Amino acid sequence: MAELVQRYLDQILAEHADDTGGALADYIPELTRVDPDGFGLSLSLADGYVYESRDTALEFTIQSVSKPFTYALALDRLGFDAVDAKIGVEPSGEAFNEISVDETTKAPKNPMINAGAIAAVSLVPGTSADERFDQIRDFYSACAGRELTVDDDIYPSEKATGSRNRAIAYMLQSFGVLDGDPDEILDVYFRQCSIKVTTTDLAQMAATLARGGIDPVWGRRVAAAAVVQRTLSVMVTCGMYDAAGDWVSAVGMPAKSGVGGGIAAVLPAQLGIGVYSPLLDDKGNSVRGVKVCRDLSAGLGLHFLSVTREARSTIRDAYDAAAGVRIYELHGDLLFAGAEQVLRTVDEECDGFDVAILELSRVDDVNDAARRMLAGMHESLTAAGKEGYVVDPDGTLAATDAAQARVFGTLDGALRAAQSFQRTSSGG
Repeated sequence: MAELVQRYLDQILAEHADDTGGALADYIPELTRVDPDGFGLSLSLADGYVYESRDTALEFTIQSVSKPFTYALALDRLGFDAVDAKIGVEPSGEAFNEISVDETTKAPKNPMINAGAIAAVSLVPGTSADERFDQIRDFYSACAGRELTVDDDIYPSEKATGSRNRAIAYMLQSFGVLDGDPDEILDVYFRQCSIKVTTTDLAQMAATLARGGIDPVWGRRVAAAAVVQRTLSVMVTCGMYDAAGDWVSAVGMPAKSGVGGGIAAVLPAQLGIGVYSPLLDDKGNSVRGVKVCRDLSAGLGLHFLSVTREARSTIRDAYDAAAGVRIYELHGDLLFAGAEQVLRTVDEECDGFDVAILELSRVDDVNDAARRMLAGMHESLTAAGKEGYVVDPDGTLAATDAAQARVFGTLDGALRAAQSFQRTSSGG
């Protein structure tokens, strides 16, 4: 039943595929040479399962999507007090490359603008630029679940056209924010922004944050939970620059964009999203990427303020009630991530039953995305020569969704239907 989610993701990208609004970033010459039609979406669930749509193998440079990860690394290595002394956490309301600091502290206003990101690089421990960069790349790679490398064309192009960032770095040095050589720190920053990723890499990195610092590929802890909480908090308020308010209102997930066209978004405890489209709006955010994330949030109920209770796998018990009839008892709140995992479990186990019955009597709440997915289970199993029923005594499925499913008010009713299906399918 993973095809239900896959079909939905493919449909969202198809709806925006013809949108040619925006423009390629032009202040880094090499970025003007990328294919403007590149478009991909990856969604990584907390258990590491990944959905991919379109150009998910296409590599692009991470650019500013790197900023929350270097900030997290600095927090993890130095601790909160040392980092807070150099970088604030307040929204700036300014463009990402604004040459400014807090009027009182003379420190960068937050780590998501260039000034704060350069300061974060300077805080990563290291006796040389190479040592500092290796720590950064290793941390990104641990979050992504694979070794990441630098784009050797973008890096020199970044370095040759980085005058504005040089002005920021020397300003920070004059205020005592940077302790090291500004040019050495900038070299690391330019390399950091030039690391190559795919949408799946971004989704896995976002899922690492969603899991509180445990990567979904290998299950290793790469950052402390408190560090992730702080990082996500700053991403909510500052990650989309001066469009942060619109983003939080409409999408409602901690996120970070980059002028390379990537966006990484996090739904804590549930999933990570990576999207790529290099045509940017006037704030430096991917035009199609933002629209895709809006649709995902609305269609799948991903706004983080709508998640009022813990979103976990909702299978309370699974057992065979009779030969070929498997019952899945669900409980708690059923949101997108929980419904996806339930249906994926049913899909993986479908060779072991003729009929699957989802029993919802202990389910407290079901959001719209989960309702649609449960309703689609019947269609998917029918296509595989199986049958799927829902026991819904409290009417948690909407009437329109129930019309697409086989819904029963009692478990006994579903079991009688299952026996009838087995007799019919066996020719009895």
